[in-house]
This record gives sequence, C-alpha cells and structure tokens, in this order.
Amino acid sequence: MSNTQLQQLPNDIAKGLLGIGAVALRPNEPFTWTSGIKSPIYCDNRLTMSYPAVRELIAEGFAAIIRSKYPDCQAVAGIATGGIPHAAWVAQKLGLPMLYVRDKAKGHGKTNQIEGHFEPGQKVVLIEDLISTGGSSLKAAVAVREAGCEVQGVVAIFTYQFASALEAFAAENIPLDTLSNYSALVSVALENGAIRQEDVELLQSWRKDPSKFGV
Repeated sequence: MSNTQLQQLPNDIAKGLLGIGAVALRPNEPFTWTSGIKSPIYCDNRLTMSYPAVRELIAEGFAAIIRSKYPDCQAVAGIATGGIPHAAWVAQKLGLPMLYVRDKAKGHGKTNQIEGHFEPGQKVVLIEDLISTGGSSLKAAVAVREAGCEVQGVVAIFTYQFASALEAFAAENIPLDTLSNYSALVSVALENGAIRQEDVELLQSWRKDPSKFGV
C-alpha cells in the first residue's frame, strides 16, 4: 500500500463501512447505548466479515501499518471477539503467528486468557474492531503484557475519537493506530448525502461530550 493510499485510507474505510451498513448515523433520532448514553452513531464492524472487498481493504490497511510502524512484530493478536477474524487475515498476510485474547480467563480447562502459542518477550501487535472508551482493548493489551510479551501497539478499524480513550492509551504507554475515525466518517457521510450540513455540528458535539448529547 502506497503512502497516498494510506493517506486516503480513513475515507476509503469510512465509505466501505457506510456502504455495507456497518455504520449508521442518526443525528436527530439517536440510538441508546447499554450505558444509557444517547448516540447519533451505531457501529457494528462484525458485518465486515461478510463483505470480501471491505475486509480485504481492512486487512491490507492493518498489514501496511504493521509493516511500517512495527516491522519487527512477531505475532498478531485479535481482541475477542470483533478483532479475531481480522487478526487471522492479517497474520496470514504477514506470515506471522496469530493469537487471540479473551476479556477474562476461561473458567475451565487450562483457564487461558490468551489462546495460541507465544514466547516471553515476543513482540505483539493487537487488533481490535472498534475503539470507544478503549477500556476493553487496554485490558487485553495489559493481559498480553503481563503474560510476558512486549505489546508494540493496538490497531483498530474505527475510533469514535473520544479524548478519554487517547488519554487512557497514553497512560498505559501503548500506541494506538486506527484505519478510520469519526471525523472521516462524518466527512464522507456529508459528501455522499447521508447527512446534511446542518447535522455536522451536532454530530461533532457528541464526540466532544457524549454525556450531554440528546439531553
């Protein structure tokens, strides 16, 4: 993937996600999250598994970032559950071992939290489908680090760009890269007529303070 393609990637991924319905924007009829927060966006990146062209673009993007930023990466780890299939495709492209990380250790058998073979000191990049607050992704990354591996970074398909997530990753000293983001999505949605110009300010206000949206 060329530098030009990498620069265009956030918009290309956003177009793909919108095109398959993995992301929907409803600024005037917000969704309600489990937490009770009102949200103008609904994101289900698991749908990308069913669309070969989109999942290939995602895999190529992940592989390009790892080759560029983490050339000495020794294993790719998918964060359960959304990151697992993408980690498999990327590991295949890079010819690397693949692992996956549960949200907690199994309650039976070997009680593994990390599945797959790894060695102490192994350099690992984790793959996630979505970054909201970053809590679950960081939990997985810390588990890999505590298992004795070197966590080089986390790469994800999409981020809501919450400041709190960036701060959380910085606090753990774990780099975060994403293929696309909320700002790119809003820009692409405006271009293709999915939203109106007057919706943009409302959508951006949610990213800055989700707790006050729709209140």
